[in-house]
Order: sequence, then structure tokens, then C-alpha cells
Amino acid sequence: MTLLENRTELTDEILRECPKVLLHDHLDGGLRPATVIDLAAECGYDGLPTHDPRELGEWFFRGANKGSLPEYLEGFAHTCAVMQTPAALERVAYEMMEDMRKDGVVYVETRFAPVFHTDKGLHWEEVVKAVLAGLERGRKEFGVGYGLVICAMRNMQLSLEMAELAVDFRDRGVVGFDLAGEEGGYPPKKHVDAFHKIQRENFNITIHAGEAFGKESIWQAIQWCGAHRIGHAVRLVDDMKLEGRRAVSMGTLAQFVLDKRIPLEICLSSNIHTGAVPDLDSHPFGVFHHHKFRVTLNTDNRLMSNTDMTREYALAARHFGLNLNALEKLALNAMKSAFIPYKERINFIYEVIKPGYHRVRQKYDL
Repeated sequence: MTLLENRTELTDEILRECPKVLLHDHLDGGLRPATVIDLAAECGYDGLPTHDPRELGEWFFRGANKGSLPEYLEGFAHTCAVMQTPAALERVAYEMMEDMRKDGVVYVETRFAPVFHTDKGLHWEEVVKAVLAGLERGRKEFGVGYGLVICAMRNMQLSLEMAELAVDFRDRGVVGFDLAGEEGGYPPKKHVDAFHKIQRENFNITIHAGEAFGKESIWQAIQWCGAHRIGHAVRLVDDMKLEGRRAVSMGTLAQFVLDKRIPLEICLSSNIHTGAVPDLDSHPFGVFHHHKFRVTLNTDNRLMSNTDMTREYALAARHFGLNLNALEKLALNAMKSAFIPYKERINFIYEVIKPGYHRVRQKYDL
């Protein structure tokens, strides 16, 4: 089968049926527009620009698609404003799981910062419990596996407290710890105490790095903070000498990431919308994939970027020429990199993902 045939045959219908694994998705960046409107009415929030679901979805996308990470993040003021009660948090988490099921996602790690959900007096523990309740209810009803990642914010001095919170819930559904927010002026090493806490507890670390700042951010995330995965990581390409989509040489950082199989949480649509890259042609995904970095595909913020995993798979297939085998490899990369026990990862690989792709090949004669 030729590459062109693969591009022609991999319709959205086929891609939606492919089992997918999502490791980088922000809970407060993936609400349904109608849910934002419902929750705003329930809590008396009057800051929304419109109460029409279609128009609101378009408004979030327009606001995010400006090529600036700080502007991209502005929409979160509205989503976080309506996620201030246990019922609202549980609903958002539950609906996220339903959306995952419809999108063909078999395992998802969603992340959020509890500090943004205490405006009405909730304690961090109550916030996390509510989200986990929604995720668990969704797992039971829709059959999607999950893990929750607790985010600390770069511009806040609460990272150690968030690390402790993540560890406290490690046996109740929290699977890791993240550092998020605007990179410029807030290097990972400023939060090293929090990461040392996580390391001492033998827990899992992923860090946003190399999205809006250079390769130094990635280096700090790995060598100072012990990151097991890197969120976005597009600036890793700065440590390579390129000819087209091929690296003719690599610096020590890129070679280290490749050799140690450090997973890269790539978010194609979001990286364009935040200005991490100007367009898909400029995205280093093709370089990383060609040189066999452990790349994964992710949504980042489904509401803000108007995307889902099917769309991200379609972008990879159609723009970078990935066939079904390559897309399956992305799902396997992600499952191998998930923050759940080895036995559970193996079960997903051999009982869910591989049989799922086999069914797709048989059904569509691929």
C-alpha cells in the first residue's frame, strides 16, 4: 500500500475508531461550551461573552488562536470560574470521560491545578476528590482508563504543597506531578524542592518545557528536576542541525532525550495556536518521528484549540504522511509512557490497543 493510499483511506471515521492514548490534556481546557454556560448560570457567573454554545465555542477558539501563550491562557479565567464546586468539578471530569469514549481514547491522563478552584472556599483535597469522583464514575460507565496529574504553577510559590498533595492521592487516582504556566521568567529549577519531594517518593514527573522558551527549559526539566516526560518540547529541535525534516547532527541534550527514550508530549494544534510554531510545516514533529524519538500525540486544550485526538491523528496522518502502523506506534509509545503500573500498561497494550488496531485493519481492509 502506498503512502498516498494510506492518506486517502484514513478517514476521520477510521481514525476515530483507532484506540488512542492521551497523556497531555488539561481538564479546565476541555469543557463543553454548553457545560460552561450551564455552570455559569448555576453559580451566578456573569462574565461569559455569550450564552450561545456555538458562539461560545468559537469565541474560545478565536481567543486562543492568536499565536501567544499568555493570550491563549486567558480563556481559562472563564472555565475555572465555573469550576468552583464539587458538583461542577465532578461533572466536568465525568463529561471529559464521555468525550474520550466518543473520540476512541482508551486511556487518558488529565491534568489540572487545584489552586484555581478554591474561590468559593474549597480545600485542595476537596477539589481533587471531586475530580476523581467524576473520573471514576466515567470509567465505570464508559470503560476508559484514567490517571490524574496535579499541576503546580510556575508563577506561584505553592509547588511543594502541590507535590505533597499529589503524593497524598497517589493511591486514589493521582498518577503524577506537573509544572505548568507561562515559561518566560519562571524556569523549572525555581521549583526544585517540589521535584525533589516527588523523586524521594518514587513518583512520576512531567513538566511543560520547550513550548514558549528554549531548549534550556527542557534541559532544566530533565537534569535539575528529573522529568520523566516533557510536555510540548518543540524547542528541542534547537539542539539539532537540520536539513529539511532530517537532523544531520544532534547536540548532547537531544541525543540524551533520544537515547533515554524520554517521552515527548506533542500537541500539534495547540503549538500553532500558542505561537510555539508558526504552522505545521515548521513543527518539528516530523523530525522527532523520523529519528524515532518517543513521540506521543495529545490535545492539550480541546476547547481552546477546537480539537480532539481524532483531529490530531488526522493532522499527523495527512500532513506528515503517517500510515496506520505509524499511528498505532504513537498509541503504543503513549501507553508505554503512561504513569500507571507496568502490568496495567501491558494489559492495555495487548488486550485493548493491539486488538483494536487489528479490528480496524480487518473492518476497513487496511
